[in-house]
Amino acid sequence: MENANPTILSVSELPTRQNKKKAATAPPGKDAESDLDIVLRRPEYLSAPFCEVPWASDDTDSDDGFTIEPIDEQEIYDLISTISDPEHPLSLGQLAVVNLPDIHITPSPSAPADPNTLTQVLVKITPTITHCSLATVIGLGIRVRLEQALPPNYRVDVMIKEGTHSQDDQVNKQLADKERVAAALENATLKGVLDKMLETCV
Repeated sequence: MENANPTILSVSELPTRQNKKKAATAPPGKDAESDLDIVLRRPEYLSAPFCEVPWASDDTDSDDGFTIEPIDEQEIYDLISTISDPEHPLSLGQLAVVNLPDIHITPSPSAPADPNTLTQVLVKITPTITHCSLATVIGLGIRVRLEQALPPNYRVDVMIKEGTHSQDDQVNKQLADKERVAAALENATLKGVLDKMLETCV
């Protein structure tokens, strides 16, 4: 084991969409509602039981009231933060190998675009130590997870964050070489390691 004492984040410290919503809905000067408050709150439909039900509309153009939300950085983070580290019994999110600010999507999900537009996802990873020999394996695990989960119009690039690994140029070349990545994924031993890493993904 190369790094016996990595920095470990608590699961409650990891960024989630739920934390963003709680913070956004809290009135100024008040803390966000606790989970217990949300569970015990009286449902809104009981306050006015005879009013019109919002989902009982005749509007056929609304596509059943559902809108397609674009995939954003938080969703990418949620997909990869639960990947197990190949060396430690912790997730990449807990070890801060993947971080929300190091995920970039082009074009930006907030910009209006055709859902079939070619979209580029760049994930920069931060190894737990500068001489991590498993950085390439971690990068491959992230690539495999995203390629399996994202629509076909998404292109995934994974690279080492600059200055966080002693051989970041070499590892980045390996991760960018599509033929080399494809050949590596045919290796039964490596495939077994990747499958084990992805077992914890939901």
